[in-house]
Amino acid sequence: MLRSLALSFLLYGLFGAPAKAPERTVRGATLVSQHDPHIQIDLPVSAQYVGADRWDLYGIADCELHAFVQADRKRNVHELYWIQFEGYLSSKPDMHHTYDSPGHAEIGGLDFYVDTWVSTEGKRADPGSDLEHIESLIRAKGYKMPAGMIYVRLVHLLDAEKRRELMIIYGEDLEPKGFTVAGLAKNGPAHDRLPALEAALVEAAKQKIELQP
Repeated sequence: MLRSLALSFLLYGLFGAPAKAPERTVRGATLVSQHDPHIQIDLPVSAQYVGADRWDLYGIADCELHAFVQADRKRNVHELYWIQFEGYLSSKPDMHHTYDSPGHAEIGGLDFYVDTWVSTEGKRADPGSDLEHIESLIRAKGYKMPAGMIYVRLVHLLDAEKRRELMIIYGEDLEPKGFTVAGLAKNGPAHDRLPALEAALVEAAKQKIELQP
């Protein structure tokens, strides 16, 4: 099985996965999903819709992502909203998600695993990954990501077998906060400020992202 997965990753990295038509709909800053889960996601009205992408992620999961940004007139991104629906393909019955983050948050009555991190622009994305897909989507629309961002990833598992998920990633530009990725690193001068920034980011996500059945 491992050799088969390795071959799948190699082939998808080399040739890319075939695109599919997105199934969710977007009206302004509202995304509506009719299944997996049946939910409405409302973002701030100022959020600008970038677009969607859907493909078989590494040949093992049906992945559909939608991107929204808060950007200035020069298309510099200050906030990112990355919404992703993902489920393992029926051809991969033995695969399950294995999230183990101790952090949790409740939004719209749903429980989410919570992870946070900081990252620099230009960090290499794995070929064929969801990160590569969303970065390509954003660049194709002429938007420019900031030098450093802080992110929170929220993951809700839809079934007891942990085969389907709703993932929402929210990110903010670090520069207006007066920080850099290097400064917040483990040995950086502002590392002790990171926990407070992470906590504030999680609260901001809970305030800005509204979920309704």
